[in-house]
Amino acid sequence: MQISFFFRNFVRFICASVKSDRYIVRFVVLFSVLLATLSARGQYVGSGTSTFAFLDLPVSARQNALGGENISIRDGELSSAFANPALLGSLTHNIVQIGYAYYGSNHFGSVMYGYNFGESKRLAGERISSTADGRPERPNYFAVGVHYLDYGTMRYAESSGELTGATFGARDILLEAAYARQLGQMFVVGVAVKPVMSFYESYSSFALGADVGAHFQMKDSTLQIGLALKNIGWQLKGFHSDESGQHLEMLPLNLELGINYRVKHAPLRFSLTIHNIQNWDLGYSRLNETELPVKEVGVFDMMMRHTIWAIDIVPKSEKFYFTLSYNHRRRMEFNLQDQRSLAGFAAGVGLRIKMLRIGFAMSQMSKSNFTYQASISLDVNSLMR
Repeated sequence: MQISFFFRNFVRFICASVKSDRYIVRFVVLFSVLLATLSARGQYVGSGTSTFAFLDLPVSARQNALGGENISIRDGELSSAFANPALLGSLTHNIVQIGYAYYGSNHFGSVMYGYNFGESKRLAGERISSTADGRPERPNYFAVGVHYLDYGTMRYAESSGELTGATFGARDILLEAAYARQLGQMFVVGVAVKPVMSFYESYSSFALGADVGAHFQMKDSTLQIGLALKNIGWQLKGFHSDESGQHLEMLPLNLELGINYRVKHAPLRFSLTIHNIQNWDLGYSRLNETELPVKEVGVFDMMMRHTIWAIDIVPKSEKFYFTLSYNHRRRMEFNLQDQRSLAGFAAGVGLRIKMLRIGFAMSQMSKSNFTYQASISLDVNSLMR
């Protein structure tokens, strides 16, 4: 409840700045009710206590380069809407984006499409607002996406370890539909619905989840703030049954707060994303007794595990970007003892050429496993001119 109180007062402060309190308070009330309802159960959601962990994977090269999670940068990147639905905007209209990532033997692909609709209201004597390229501003933002993770082909084996010669597959599928609405010049709210399916050999599972998000942006875009509550939902069909029936688990609930600041007279933007606010303990508990020493996670280390830091080198024209990021939790979980690695660090580049946006990112999950991710976006509006 303290978390709900904090965010309620935080957004009231923003409301006073943008003078759109009547609309925003409705969103805050809904957000607070959801947070209060889930706070009791959310404390149990952490490492190893929820299903469909692939929902935490970055859906594009841009998100990967930013450390895997960024909910505050609203720059026309369509894939960002699948991190926070409130990041949809006028620049995501009629955009098609595809992406691919290589995780060792695993393959992750995405296809997304954005479309805006509706007409802006205008008073007598006023002109309808338009985007930078002259298109009329549409206040309703919409996007759909399909994300697919294939774990490759695996071989059956007997309990003794002897291979049988037969094989099987495993895959996860996420469908997502996002909607956002512009409220005033500086505030956007959004919601996304996401059916999730998994098929592992003869086992299958289905879940239904949702995201809610908000975004605040100063008129000069130097300061942007994002807020999102992600993966609200549970399994509707579990992988197995027990004495009480279907064994159902929660999705990996994630409450995030993001902020970024763009330097006025330099091509630099600094970002901070605070994730899993609802759950302080992001460490792993050891279930089986072993002789290996268990190092307790300190307060500063645990605090840093909730943060992702990123810096963008991006000119005012935004024709390209170069990004470096650091994810401390990823560093602690994937780093190997007594061996040097770049686990936790990520880098990416992007280029905009007329109707195309191209992005590439690289990160390291372990000493010998680099993740490469590429994305390409096509502005369909340019083809129709």
